[in-house]
Amino acid sequence: MEILSMQFFMALGSIILLDILLGGDNAVVIAMAANKLPANLRRKAILIGTGGAVVIRLVMTLIAVWLLTIPFLQALGGLILLPIAVKLLIPEEHDENVTASDSLMGAIKTIIIADAAMGVDNVLAIAGASHGSFLLVACGFLISIPIIVGGSTVIGKLMDRFPVILYAGAGLLGWTAGSMIGHDKILGTLMQQMAGAWAPMTLQAVLAAGVIAIGLWMSRKRAVQ
Repeated sequence: MEILSMQFFMALGSIILLDILLGGDNAVVIAMAANKLPANLRRKAILIGTGGAVVIRLVMTLIAVWLLTIPFLQALGGLILLPIAVKLLIPEEHDENVTASDSLMGAIKTIIIADAAMGVDNVLAIAGASHGSFLLVACGFLISIPIIVGGSTVIGKLMDRFPVILYAGAGLLGWTAGSMIGHDKILGTLMQQMAGAWAPMTLQAVLAAGVIAIGLWMSRKRAVQ
């Protein structure tokens, strides 16, 4: 993928959108972890804790990008991403078991650990959407993390007001999962040999539509209950 090409910017846009959609809960956790601190220490804990969390998440994502080059692991990652995509459209009660700390170091530690534990879906999605480009991963993080930290409340309100954003994100996750499966070194090659060169893109479209359809069905089912 050439830098500054249309394909590069489309992939970068996908990474930023996925990071924002999947990073909302992480922003809530960061705020909760520092809630007991005095105002003058709260901002410091959030900045230091978020910085540490970003470094760990970036390292995790770069490792995931490398792991996804191993045959079958890329396809497995795509399969794991599908339920994450469906979950994005299902309303749920947020019950993050995060204990706020009354010390600066305690809050920083909580932020880093909680963010790393909750960031697995982000890591997998970003690694899959990066097409193996470490530069895309780094650029996506640099752009999206400040947006998440600084505008989590605004992002949440936008998603509530414009549900189409969530549907687009879920479809994009389904598309990414299909890309990971369809471009696996072994399974992707077999698919193209058996069904033709268009098989991977067809799978991507089917999974994107399927994720949205299943998510809508489960969301309405839960609303009725």
